[in-house]
Amino acid sequence: MTEIAIQQILEMLPHRYPFLLVDRVIECIPFESIKALKNVTITEPFFQGHFPTKPIMPGVLILEAMAQATGLLAFHSYNSRSDSKKMYYLVGVDKARFKRPVEPGDQLILTARLQRRIRGIYKFEAKAHVGEDLVSSAEFMTTEMDGSK
Repeated sequence: MTEIAIQQILEMLPHRYPFLLVDRVIECIPFESIKALKNVTITEPFFQGHFPTKPIMPGVLILEAMAQATGLLAFHSYNSRSDSKKMYYLVGVDKARFKRPVEPGDQLILTARLQRRIRGIYKFEAKAHVGEDLVSSAEFMTTEMDGSK
């Protein structure tokens, strides 16, 4: 199992503020699973316009955070970086469910497990929790592509 700090995350993922949605990886088993964190703060730019009197994190951004965790699992598994020729693109989201709102002050615990990989297509099962509470789950399909094009 491997921990991955923010500096390494920045080396692996092409995302930057305000769209980088993973703060730290606390556990990563190559080609198997990942557990990562996203600290949700009131200073997030989306809170200004997404229900400002009752701020909640948009569901699509919770999905994006889970998708970024799957990307980190793939990059770490192959020991590659976003500046390499390898990129992982989201090609499908299935069975997305939202169980409860995510609010400022929450810490998202993102988990993803590689279910299968066949000819460059990867399928992951991902979940987001706040504490013990499941807030979202989905299945993601990604594909590896040449990022230099």
